Amino acid sequence: MKTLKKIAQCALFAGVTTIVGITSAQAALPIQQWTLANGAKIYLVATNALPIVDVQVDFDAGSRRDPAAQAGLASSTATMVEKGVRAGKGGEPALDQNALGEAWADLGASFDVSAGTDRTSYSLRTLSDPALLNKAVALASREIGEPAFPDDVWQRERERINAAIKEANTKPATIVGRAFAHAVYGVHPYGQEVTEETLARIDIAAMRQRNQQLIVPCRAKLSIVGAVTRVEAETLATTLLSRLPAPGSCTPLPAIAPVAALAAPKDERIPFDSAQAHIFVGQPGYPRKDPDHFALTLGNYVLGGGGFVSRLMNEVREKHGLTYSIYSGFAPGLDAGAFRVGFQTRPDQAEEAVKMSREVLARFVAEGPTASELKAAKDNLIGGFPLLLDSNRKLIGNVANIAWHDLPLDYLDTWTARMNAVTAADVKAAFQRKLQPERMVTVVVGGKDAKTAKAQP
Repeated sequence: MKTLKKIAQCALFAGVTTIVGITSAQAALPIQQWTLANGAKIYLVATNALPIVDVQVDFDAGSRRDPAAQAGLASSTATMVEKGVRAGKGGEPALDQNALGEAWADLGASFDVSAGTDRTSYSLRTLSDPALLNKAVALASREIGEPAFPDDVWQRERERINAAIKEANTKPATIVGRAFAHAVYGVHPYGQEVTEETLARIDIAAMRQRNQQLIVPCRAKLSIVGAVTRVEAETLATTLLSRLPAPGSCTPLPAIAPVAALAAPKDERIPFDSAQAHIFVGQPGYPRKDPDHFALTLGNYVLGGGGFVSRLMNEVREKHGLTYSIYSGFAPGLDAGAFRVGFQTRPDQAEEAVKMSREVLARFVAEGPTASELKAAKDNLIGGFPLLLDSNRKLIGNVANIAWHDLPLDYLDTWTARMNAVTAADVKAAFQRKLQPERMVTVVVGGKDAKTAKAQP
């Protein structure tokens, strides 16, 4: 077994870096899509470049589904899934956290659980050799469908998380992020944040109830990349979900109200004795499925996503020396994730830096990029596209993105053409549809004499 484990681990580490033969032609690998009898949707890219299989199983069970009084339930539950499995229906013994870790190590495979804003994701990586693949899939199915949720472990984890929250609350980066989220999203779930109070209300019973309601086969989206056939992929997917409860009917989850647009600007100054003022400027952005995505991606590269070649960096850092680094970015999700400009500066020059960054932003929204700026953005993003597909791990991320957001199956094939088709006028129009510089949130944390102030129109 030791020799087998060493071989397995070496092969998996090789797969992390590069897949032989994956180049810009990788996008030509077809994505097969079908639905299982239990309602789960499968997205498969079959490739024999390496004897590895990567699987990601996604459920609509992110933090946006957390009750407001129990913010943090999704991430806490994801953490606890990996702390052990209960005795299985097939007579398998219970495994605590240590035994579970040893079982994965013996297989030379890995399994992870994470919860983001929109989804909870289960990720499996294993060799495609049937002797290892079948055992890895069976073990993963137990973690997905039979988590133990040991209460004594949760009590320790809750103390650890609580300590991390207290530590984070002493940092200006935490304070500015929280204030920005509250100002942008209000009471929308995207603005919820785990606190000591909400964490205290999370218990094992809540985790079990959450899993029973949200982690069900009919709501699963499985993305599979690797050396498996369609028949093998279907068997794999069926096994992974086989230990989940099968509800009599798959009723739609309750709708979540969309993120509301800002009706007026918000300007907040929060005192904090720190060497640097932390600053966010922004507003709600756009959902990932929005047709303006390509134009906004290119435009943001010009504005503040392109590092030293971006306008914000050139104006605020290079010309005026007001910050070491400044960026802009969209965070699209199932709903309108935030757009933000973020930077740090000396507290005594925070107002000047805010004024300068907002002027650059407003001018870009009004005028759009120049032809040379747009060409540079295309050259960089399109030239780097093959690097987004040069490993199993990167490819599974792209396939899962297509699955989660219901993007076209030929999305990777058409990506370059769609980027090339964007004009400067398209970028300008898209930014004017999405951003309203006169109605944005501005949060500044830092400076002993800072005080809350209302924005002036």
